[in-house]
Amino acid sequence: MQRLQAFRCELRPNGQQQRDMRRFAGACWFVFNKALALQKERYEQGQKKLGYAGLCKRLTEWRGGLETPWLKDAPVQPLQQTLKDLERAYKVQRLHTRIAHCRKDDLHKATTTISQNHAMVCIEDLQVRNMSKSAAGTADAPGKNVRAKSGLNQAILDQGGFEFRRQLEYKLAWSGATLIAVPPHNTSRTCPCCGHVSKDNRKTQAHFQCVQCGHEDNADVVGAIHVLRAGQARLACGEDVSRAKSAKALRAASVKQEPAEVSQAEA
Repeated sequence: MQRLQAFRCELRPNGQQQRDMRRFAGACWFVFNKALALQKERYEQGQKKLGYAGLCKRLTEWRGGLETPWLKDAPVQPLQQTLKDLERAYKVQRLHTRIAHCRKDDLHKATTTISQNHAMVCIEDLQVRNMSKSAAGTADAPGKNVRAKSGLNQAILDQGGFEFRRQLEYKLAWSGATLIAVPPHNTSRTCPCCGHVSKDNRKTQAHFQCVQCGHEDNADVVGAIHVLRAGQARLACGEDVSRAKSAKALRAASVKQEPAEVSQAEA
């Protein structure tokens, strides 16, 4: 039988070895910061970024120069690994930059298509900043489920909700269309058939089933129906649609408008 087993070992360096390890670590940090400053300087001057081979040549110059001769006292392998770490950090940054550009391009395509094909667009007035607040809390009152909330915050920010709304606002304004933001409260918990409101109507993230009349649909579809109805109500009542109001104020404004519509019909 073949057995694979790992062992954990503890290093116990003596005083001189500890001093050397600290000195070598300091040399690695110095090389990292010096190489990073060199890359920034070349970028500001419009020059091409040096690759790993080019940085290794500079490292040889630094080790043999008059300003930093103490770099010779450190082994060259950790210093070279530091340059690899810097290069990897630039690869990761380029990847994040590419992802951000792809996301922004998709948002521009989507908002352009919407603004060119709709005279009125209704959206939920989502407060992205409040939705993505940290759950870490304070030392006196620490938060709960911090790691899960952190992942949720990142997922919310990755959707680009704020940027999506910003692009919609100015593109719809250019085409003379209207953007209406409505309160998101209970939009996916209210039955579009009987109007019953309950959190039990949405027992899962995707499925909606009214506990009163039995109506079933996708929860996002139900939410979209109510967002559209609320937006149409605000527009019909002649309200200021540039900013969302509370649901209570929305119902009050709609009630105020009803008598005028009835008297006009009777006339």
